[in-house]
Amino acid sequence: MFDQIRSRARELESQLVGFLRDLIAIKSLSSEEEQVVRRVETEMRACGYDEVTIDPMGNVLGRIGHGRHVLALDAHVDTVDVGEPAAWTVDPFKGVLRDGAVFGRGACDMKGALASIVYGGRIIKDLGLEGDFTLYVVGSVQEEDCDGLCWQYMIREDRLRPEAVIVAEPTDLGIYRGHRGRMEIEVRTRGVSCHGSAPERGDNAIYKMAPIVSDIERLNGRLSGEPFLGKGTVTISQIRSTSPSLCAVADSATIHLDRRLAATDTMDSAVAEIEALPGVKAAGAKVAVLDYAVQSWRGLIYPTKKYYPTWLLPDDHPLLAAGVATYRQMFGSEPRIGRWVFSTNGVAIMGMHRIPSLGFGPGNEIYAHMATEQIPVEHLVKAAAWYAAFPFVYTRETQR
Repeated sequence: MFDQIRSRARELESQLVGFLRDLIAIKSLSSEEEQVVRRVETEMRACGYDEVTIDPMGNVLGRIGHGRHVLALDAHVDTVDVGEPAAWTVDPFKGVLRDGAVFGRGACDMKGALASIVYGGRIIKDLGLEGDFTLYVVGSVQEEDCDGLCWQYMIREDRLRPEAVIVAEPTDLGIYRGHRGRMEIEVRTRGVSCHGSAPERGDNAIYKMAPIVSDIERLNGRLSGEPFLGKGTVTISQIRSTSPSLCAVADSATIHLDRRLAATDTMDSAVAEIEALPGVKAAGAKVAVLDYAVQSWRGLIYPTKKYYPTWLLPDDHPLLAAGVATYRQMFGSEPRIGRWVFSTNGVAIMGMHRIPSLGFGPGNEIYAHMATEQIPVEHLVKAAAWYAAFPFVYTRETQR
């Protein structure tokens, strides 16, 4: 079976690459994914999927089989924007094929994986490998703006609750067990504005913020964690203020915090650490976890807090064993076990809803969001083969 899968994946290489290049050619920022979702829907139908649906949020779900074990492969369809066009040496929307790799926005993060999971499903259909599983291949939306929101919706509203999910974010073909969580926090100070020619008449909100900025920098050095996922971090990603004019004292100041959460951190503990800072207390500053409430391409608004929990699959979990067994039998070697530095939809799938999740994806995460974004063709083919084999191996391993 594994030889057949490898052979079929290789036979489909040119079609797989062509599909990826089509995906890259479609600009698909968060909440603007309709065209790329429609393209995925078309490809799934052409690949012989048993059922293809687009849910009210705009996620596209392809189903294969109707067995007892419900499994899912997930890849988000949205990308970040191009950034500075002059930084690119290729057209970011051409899917340039060069030196054994495909270049362009989304090649690595994560339209390459999207193409591979769709073709993993095709290999299952082409070779008649359906077994005692129901496989959902998911193209999810709005991940770049709010990771996990799509899966919050699918779990709660679509009633899709797999017993295991493969998150196909780039792992350089390693097997990943999780990552730190994150939060978006604002700290706000208030002042009293007055004419800038006599600042003593007012109360400058920026000056109140200055000690807090220093406190945040020192807090980052004190944060701890465990060896595998690493320590928590906090950094200021934005600072802004308001005043009646540029000739007036600032009456408010706000800093935006990117807080990465270690395995023992929670939303409450992270907020309490900020509230306890001397500068925050002295200024009477307000600390708030931000909300996300942005319309999807289908017009749906599904509000959530910008709190994305840490998740870590135990090293003795059967899902990890199945992932490793798939790799060994497909490639004849031992996989590298690791974790992501960034955040994924796993924050909702396992972090919030405790559905066991595992990471396996083509491409190296160092190219995510860069003007050199690329993915090796060899990774696309190998990943498609792994995705095709995984449901069979998982059901075999869990029935022992």
